[in-house]
Amino acid sequence: MTTPATGSLAIDARGLRKEFAGRPAVRDLTLSVPRGEIFGFLGPNGAGKSTSIKMFLGLVHPTAGRATLLGAPIGDRDIRQRIGFLPEDFRFYDWLTASELLELHGQLSGMAPRRARMRVPEALELVGMSAHASRRLRGFSKGMLQRLGLAQALIHEPDLIFLDEPTSGLDPMGRRMVRDVIRAQRERGATVFLNSHLLSEIEVTCDRVAFIKDGVIVESRDLRREGDATRQVHITARNVTPTILTGLAEWSSRAEVNGNELVLNVASDDVIPTIVRHLVTAGADVSQVVTSSTSLEEIFVRLVGEDRGL
Repeated sequence: MTTPATGSLAIDARGLRKEFAGRPAVRDLTLSVPRGEIFGFLGPNGAGKSTSIKMFLGLVHPTAGRATLLGAPIGDRDIRQRIGFLPEDFRFYDWLTASELLELHGQLSGMAPRRARMRVPEALELVGMSAHASRRLRGFSKGMLQRLGLAQALIHEPDLIFLDEPTSGLDPMGRRMVRDVIRAQRERGATVFLNSHLLSEIEVTCDRVAFIKDGVIVESRDLRREGDATRQVHITARNVTPTILTGLAEWSSRAEVNGNELVLNVASDDVIPTIVRHLVTAGADVSQVVTSSTSLEEIFVRLVGEDRGL
């Protein structure tokens, strides 16, 4: 895949490394995120996801390597005003009302006070919290705080948005709202860097994903390209000989026989009629063909292994 030009990148990291007391939390982070994309960042606990985000935001300094955000080196003060951030574990001043909190964060992000006040009703409506504008945060549920946290990340209409577990504590309707909000940010041209344990949410929301393990990116996938989404074909057939099985390598990356079931991995449904013709012509008796996509969860487990809570 051709690497996008640096000027078209929201994030460009090369060999980022972070050590704590001589132990690497991130070993070698190299990735590129084009502008206007929803990018999923996946990995087990302890893989280096949070440390990576903190390096991007300038909250911790890399031990080695370099990175740019929106074309400027990480830590650039002017660029920070163009970045929105929802951390996984946030703590807001609970004596403030929802409107006061958003106005405060708008001004902290460089907005003029009048502009920040004007943006508050829009941000609250975006996350379905308009009815609670004057309520103090100490009476909010976890889901209400999560919605407000998303609003504060978006109050200044940032160009780059980091969301760490944005659907935590939300019910299905809340998660759907978050998906809609994220897509709306992409539509206005923003870039969203999304970290979530809910792989089903990542799968239906993101344009591309990267898998990190032990502080290193082990694979990236473009979820918009059919070729990056493995299709699995289950064919019920008798008389599948070793010779027939070998011949399937032309169209399949994997072919296994379990009794009368033939399991194939293919890049596209377009090759299935050709495969069936090959089987029949070679003497196999085909009675059923069923296709399915390999889920992101299956890919996750294959690439990074089971999450052992490290």
